[in-house]
Amino acid sequence: MRLLLIAVFAALAAPLAAQQSPEPNPVPAAPPRDQPPSPTIFAEPVALFIATCDGNADAMVTPAELMPCVARSYAPVGGTAPNSIGYIQFADWAERWLGDRNALPSPFETDSDGNNRITLAEIQAQLAKTFARFDRDKDGLVKRSELLTLDSGRGLGGRAGPPAPDERRRRR
Repeated sequence: MRLLLIAVFAALAAPLAAQQSPEPNPVPAAPPRDQPPSPTIFAEPVALFIATCDGNADAMVTPAELMPCVARSYAPVGGTAPNSIGYIQFADWAERWLGDRNALPSPFETDSDGNNRITLAEIQAQLAKTFARFDRDKDGLVKRSELLTLDSGRGLGGRAGPPAPDERRRRR
């Protein structure tokens, strides 16, 4: 009886072991023909907002265009331009102007004095920092190309992130 049980377990374990062993050099599967490839270029929601602040339609944004644009977007949150807004109202602003309540910048990094209220000056200061981050050539203008982000991690097989441990060993 014991031999029979051992033989049954051995017969069941062999296919499972074969399924779990990884291929030595897996080839990434191609996406189906009707599905577009994974994107390798994208724009952060705040980059899209900055792009909408191009007041003279020259495909570049200056700080002089950005600050009044931020003020125009801030005013509808509280009806008329409020002195400050809370984190929930900031999430409402982010949903309307950035596309999602959780898009960055967060209210925590925007609220520079930590009083749980966000003033127009605070949001303008945060977006000025973001503007400076996007201005890669430091010429005081943000061009469309500077608002794009390359995602090199998705180039092979649609998998982003660091390589798996097996891949690290093969590269050595």
